[in-house]
Amino acid sequence: MKVGILFSGGKDSTMAVEYAMQKGYDIQYLLSIKPNRTDCYLYHYATVEHTKELAKILGYKHILKTCNVANPEEEARIVKEVVHKNPVDAIILGGTGLQETQVRSIQDALKPLKVKAFASHLGENHGLLFENLVKKGYEILISQVASDGLMPWLGRVITKDNFPELKRMSEKYGFHLGFEGGYADTLVLNAPFFKKRLEILDYQKVLEDKYSGHILIKNLKVVNK
Repeated sequence: MKVGILFSGGKDSTMAVEYAMQKGYDIQYLLSIKPNRTDCYLYHYATVEHTKELAKILGYKHILKTCNVANPEEEARIVKEVVHKNPVDAIILGGTGLQETQVRSIQDALKPLKVKAFASHLGENHGLLFENLVKKGYEILISQVASDGLMPWLGRVITKDNFPELKRMSEKYGFHLGFEGGYADTLVLNAPFFKKRLEILDYQKVLEDKYSGHILIKNLKVVNK
């Protein structure tokens, strides 16, 4: 099956890449959509521009588009336009319990093209998957937060050592451990199947209020593992 993967560079979409590889799917391209506003419904805002470096590491064709609207149906049309020009059998999204709006909007947009859209780990325990990724050696940077209790984690890399602390904070403050619902977004710097890894040399924290903010990466490089 020929597939495209909706790729933000975060833990869920990176997990979707690994899933497609394990299934033996023919990955035609990674599709990344960078909003120029923070209120989009379907797409991550922070650090998506750096998916181009990750795509090179992974060795897949990369398509990077921008989004300047905040409407699920209009945002999903961006995916439709790309798929129309770059046909595949399916578009794979990351995540386990994605907001219904996100999946349905993209499914509806692709229906006229007879292209499927599905989440790679639908129905699985997101917190457990997150913990397993860390145990496997994923290096996961928290690139954006929007919850009480998460601001101290902005810009931090989740490790086996600090994951229990994150779990305690999720129980204390009530945010979803897997960040479903928009509590936080991530950027994967390294994974076991990466040929190389990202190293961030300099970044800036941009705070919207006392609960919300994102990082702006000023300098990074691709390094050997």
